[in-house]
Amino acid sequence: MKKWLPLIAALALTACSSSDDGKTYYQLPQSSTPAVQAVSQPGTHLLWIEQVAVPDYLAGNGVVYQTSDVQYVIATSNLWASPLDQQLRNTLVANLSSALPGWVVASQPLANDQDTLNVNVTGFHGRYDGKVIVSGEWLLKRQGQLIKRPFHVELKQQADGYDAMVKTLAQAWQQQAQSIASQLTRIN
Repeated sequence: MKKWLPLIAALALTACSSSDDGKTYYQLPQSSTPAVQAVSQPGTHLLWIEQVAVPDYLAGNGVVYQTSDVQYVIATSNLWASPLDQQLRNTLVANLSSALPGWVVASQPLANDQDTLNVNVTGFHGRYDGKVIVSGEWLLKRQGQLIKRPFHVELKQQADGYDAMVKTLAQAWQQQAQSIASQLTRIN
């Protein structure tokens, strides 16, 4: 029996070391309706989402939660599955593609005469009062002209916890994409 004890101890240690590390990873959900991209023809609007930038406090892996009017906590166990700026850019391309039929929206340069959109996100976090905040500004370069617009979206979470917070953040980001699309069509 004694010769089996080291083997049992080794198996127990192996089982403990391979257990869950207590971290949860989040990815923003994609739009449920797939976008059908228009084929670029003369007169088709081309939009390049050049960059979605986030400040340092949002650029790390941790999901951010505001605990008071001046204090923020960056989670160490609730993490973004991929960099937040990439997730925001990818979902913005998908959401604008759905909201702008007849436009070609891409994350890569399309042509010399394309419109170029840059977004600076300054807030993308949950807050102590049960709301999420999505804020910043976007800058559109169209035919040598620059158009700049601020944005601020606050939505109430429907449930507690990080899952609900991430889903509400995604909903707020989608609302902001709809607002950008609406403004782009008016600028035309």
